[in-house]
Amino acid sequence: MMDPIAVIATKRDGAELSTVQIREMVAAYTAGDVAPEQMSSLLMAIVLNGMGRREIADWTAAMIDSGVRLDLSGLRTVDKHSTGGVGDKITLPLTPLVASYGLAVPQLSGRGLGHTGGTLDKLESIPGWRADLGVDEMRAQLHGVGAVVCAATADLAPADRKLYALRDVTGTVACIPLIASSIMSKKIAEGTGALVLDVKVGSGAFMKSYDEARELAQTMVELGDDAGMDTRALLTDMSTPLGRTAGNAVEVVESLEVLAGGGPSDVVELTLALAREMLDAGGLDDVDPAENLRNGRAMDTWRAMVVAQGGDPDADLPVPGHTHVLTAGRSGVLSSLDALAVGEAARLLGAGRSRPGEPVSYAAGVTWHAGVGDDVRAGAPLFTLSFDDEARLNAAAARLADAALIGEAAEPAGSRVLGRVGPTAGTSWAAEHPRP
Repeated sequence: MMDPIAVIATKRDGAELSTVQIREMVAAYTAGDVAPEQMSSLLMAIVLNGMGRREIADWTAAMIDSGVRLDLSGLRTVDKHSTGGVGDKITLPLTPLVASYGLAVPQLSGRGLGHTGGTLDKLESIPGWRADLGVDEMRAQLHGVGAVVCAATADLAPADRKLYALRDVTGTVACIPLIASSIMSKKIAEGTGALVLDVKVGSGAFMKSYDEARELAQTMVELGDDAGMDTRALLTDMSTPLGRTAGNAVEVVESLEVLAGGGPSDVVELTLALAREMLDAGGLDDVDPAENLRNGRAMDTWRAMVVAQGGDPDADLPVPGHTHVLTAGRSGVLSSLDALAVGEAARLLGAGRSRPGEPVSYAAGVTWHAGVGDDVRAGAPLFTLSFDDEARLNAAAARLADAALIGEAAEPAGSRVLGRVGPTAGTSWAAEHPRP
């Protein structure tokens, strides 16, 4: 019989946990045989003393084994995961874009929490669209359309769901081994053949420094490699919010602009950078993803994906009951825009949630009318706040009071892509699955 106290003491004293200790502890906690306070102690010991590569791999495997593994054999699959940011609507144009080249893109996505937006919340602003699909529905849509964005089923890595809820209330979320294993357990259990990670860096990201983000990216790439999945990561800038909108329906509108061949330059840049990585991982290194944005094929796949999940791509999106404009206090150049402040303002307006399960307003959000490096004029609109509940306005406006810094000059906005990690070892999945 496993002794939970002995396992806690092992990690408390800085020693490595054995494979058996990890597997038994995770399984017992998932089954309800280990008390939450005992698992909380172990999680805090991991935060304080870390885990080695073998321990992280064992922890990830234990969470995978707590549930089912999806069988996506017969499909050339490649997925993408973002660690979360503000205005990060990239999944919306990226999924149909990559699928328009014949790859299958199974995007198991989540809902927003805190200052970060949720892909499912954005898509649920489309009338009729539904996030909850069964495995058979998901597989059929991948065969028929090539693209699906949906919620993970409850039997996919259930240990991670239970552990994350505990981490959220015990101050143990911000830990690279636990973040990496949480993300990768679901992605490996999903059964995708290849994975591209978008690891955010900056004020609006969980990883505030480049070195932290690179360590997280390296850890996840190693976990993917060890599982035989072609895995690579881009490190991308989240010191300023992506695009010009943060919210739900407003980000759908911006995504449609990208799919129509336009949209903000930074959203287009990151969409294409991730698309190139995904296409390369899927064995298509000789195509230019920008072409299918120009010719409408990505938009056609978007429409088919929305229809397949019950949505109406031609329906009007929700509009807010109220809007409020914040103007620039002086003339000059926008030298910085704080992503965290913008994300928190969007949440305060109702676009996000403070606790899992809270309802959101699909019409709420923030639009900014200038990007870093742009000229602004005193009295000109700087932010437009959209909301349904008037009681939410003052707190959101106060959060944006110092979000934009206007100076005499600013460096032009650089690339969103700051670095790349992997693949690090072995033969790529694409090489083992040649194109027909």
